[in-house]
Amino acid sequence: MLAGPYATMMLADLGAEVTKVEPPGGDISRTVSDAYFASLNRGKRSVCLDLTTEEGQVGLGNLVAEAHALLVNLRPSTIRRLGLTYDALRRWNEQIVCVALTGYGLDAGDDPAFDYVIQAVTGVAALTGDPGGPPMLPGYPTADNSAGLTAALGLLAKVVSGHGGQVEVSMRDVMFSQLNYRASAHLNEGTTPRRLPFGAHPHYVPGQLFPTAEGYLALFITHDRFWRSFAAEAGIRGFPTMAERAARREEVLAVVTEALVTDTAAGWQARLSPLGVAAAAVRSLPEALAVSPEMIVPAGDFRLVASPVRVAGYAPEYGPPPRLGEHGGVPGHP
Repeated sequence: MLAGPYATMMLADLGAEVTKVEPPGGDISRTVSDAYFASLNRGKRSVCLDLTTEEGQVGLGNLVAEAHALLVNLRPSTIRRLGLTYDALRRWNEQIVCVALTGYGLDAGDDPAFDYVIQAVTGVAALTGDPGGPPMLPGYPTADNSAGLTAALGLLAKVVSGHGGQVEVSMRDVMFSQLNYRASAHLNEGTTPRRLPFGAHPHYVPGQLFPTAEGYLALFITHDRFWRSFAAEAGIRGFPTMAERAARREEVLAVVTEALVTDTAAGWQARLSPLGVAAAAVRSLPEALAVSPEMIVPAGDFRLVASPVRVAGYAPEYGPPPRLGEHGGVPGHP
């Protein structure tokens, strides 16, 4: 529903011609809402094919013969049953790159894999939330989006190699990869991962959210010189090194919290940003979009978030999301 469409939309934004192959009933994401579908499928073509029929398979072969790559985001058994692997499609095009984006891998079975489930099985949910509370999920589909970007990277790397072949990306593997230093600390140092209040960083102190006189402030201090600048502005003495701040975490957080409640989050951001200290008031999504108009682009009748990739000399053309079968398909299923 999301990871594969997001991957291919990123490629479409960069100038690729992307043809979305949909079954006669259409992509299930069309049933969520028009805005949902548009957020993942702008600028694509839509071809409606019933891949369970001989006619649909011929239509697929015709597309493969002219394509650089095929990215498929289905269960492994469905990918194989519909002939969507390199071994099945190389007869149409030896150079085709086939990317299988699955939950756990092409050979790992058909266990259902959605974003929330992957966050649960990889430990991400257990690392999120306050220490005394239940595990939590982020407010956006981090596993889906991360897997989509990784799949797009794998696709491009294989295309650039000049050789056709099979590429696999699983959502599980992507999230383990994104746990990088947390996993490394456990594997190499025996560290037991734990949640800290206000989403605090396990190494950098202070590095978390703090309550203020109005709103919450994200404060992230990594170097001693940034601490000196912050401490001078906040009227705090002591704790000159990161090693000392980490060893005396609770003391540091107590004095920082006491200092920050004397002003608003917006006030602290205005005071600390000129000093080079990383600090920002927590915004709602509507507030964040309102102050970032350059990130909002038209795509047909929709207003959407722009591509995050900026290429010198290239301006993306954000086309509208396609109507089901707009660019062809099985007779009887326009």
